[in-house]
Amino acid sequence: MNIGIIGTGNIAAYLLEQINVNHLADGKVIAVFGRNKEVGPRLSKQFCVDFYTDIQEFLNTPLDIVVEASTIEAASLYVEDVVAHKKDLVVSSIGVFKETAFLDRVIELATSLGTTVFLPSGAIGGLDILQSAKAAGGLKQVQITTRKSPASLGIESEEEKVVFEGSAYQAVEKFPKNVNVALVLAIAGIGVEQTNVRVIVDPAVTQNSHTIEAEGDFGRMELKVENNPMPSNPKTSLLAALSILSVLQNKENALRIGN
Repeated sequence: MNIGIIGTGNIAAYLLEQINVNHLADGKVIAVFGRNKEVGPRLSKQFCVDFYTDIQEFLNTPLDIVVEASTIEAASLYVEDVVAHKKDLVVSSIGVFKETAFLDRVIELATSLGTTVFLPSGAIGGLDILQSAKAAGGLKQVQITTRKSPASLGIESEEEKVVFEGSAYQAVEKFPKNVNVALVLAIAGIGVEQTNVRVIVDPAVTQNSHTIEAEGDFGRMELKVENNPMPSNPKTSLLAALSILSVLQNKENALRIGN
């Protein structure tokens, strides 16, 4: 399996280390696309991959799957191109799909071309329960409460306080780099406008935490995940990078667990 990565940041470097050095996926990263002309060549040399600054040249390489590990802005520019080139796609910046019409367009394109778009679970869990619960339309309420340090949110605060409460759509608008988890939860569940999000800044915490609550015909769920941040970036949970690696590890498996 030939893997390409869009992005040259912390997640890209982590995946290159785990896949090309530690061989933790059935494949190899052969190409990286990005706009950082300092970091890109360094990654190219360190991990023996080709670095591209032209998206068409990148997509014309013999890639089986592309991992988007950049930003919402970059993802909005490139995800359709990836699918149009008949590459399977893993989307890290799930906030790019806050507009349902865009998500539907990408899904329709992928379906017509026989490709697959993967949305990793990121820094949370419980998505399989939500998908099962809504199978017959019986999922009624979903809420996620995210608690992070000031450094993780990129704000200053000396006290614990709620800094946001609203829909998943609004949350991604306000914190596009921090609450992708809210959007993947909404896509798996009852939608971006119906999913409630609370964001709490807490100077006392050392881990990012997410508490998911859901109710419906199935019963009630409450799940709390406490994440260690990536050592290289306190704004990103290590589990987010691991969830992408898991998609790559299990892509071709004959046995799939959960939905």
